[in-house]
Amino acid sequence: MTYSTDQIEHARRLFAQDCEFLRGCASVSDLPPPNLPEAAIAGRSNVGKSTLINLLTGRKNLARVSKTPGRTREVNFFRAGHELMLADLPGYGYARVSREETARWTELIFAYLSGRPNLRRVFLLIDSRRGPLPNDIAVMELLDRAAVSFQVVMTKCDKPDKAELRQALAETQAEVQKHTAALPEVLMVSALSREGIDELRAAIAAVAVR
Repeated sequence: MTYSTDQIEHARRLFAQDCEFLRGCASVSDLPPPNLPEAAIAGRSNVGKSTLINLLTGRKNLARVSKTPGRTREVNFFRAGHELMLADLPGYGYARVSREETARWTELIFAYLSGRPNLRRVFLLIDSRRGPLPNDIAVMELLDRAAVSFQVVMTKCDKPDKAELRQALAETQAEVQKHTAALPEVLMVSALSREGIDELRAAIAAVAVR
């Protein structure tokens, strides 16, 4: 989808408002009231979720960026003005996490996805150097079962060469077509070059339209 100049500007103004961290939630009972339209950011550990949230909002330290994969163990909520809530979901696929911890995260995420009435869309981040891995596909299937609309975003698109990027994009698009809850368009971004950031911001801002 091509976003108009007005849509890009609306998204810029939305994220230029006061953006604040609200809370981290380790259980469904801790979730904030579902008073605003909500977009969730999901992806494997170290795929760049926190970096992307900081880039979208123009804040360097709104979401804590850790060099240790798997550190985020809660659903972290951020509010963009009075129009939109962002939920940063715990990263998945980190091998050093115990099975018990993984099971607890999975239970929390499924409970969140299936029971959050104001959740409009999940933006599923996939590393462009790897394409969709088995854990990514499992999350897509989970979103299908929960009937939650999602859009795939390929991150770190400045890292692979052009041929590798084309191959990863083709593999990702082919996988997306298999999932009933997926939007057909795959977005591509780079935190380093800022490629695709305006378009992703516009896609997220679109869910705030009531």
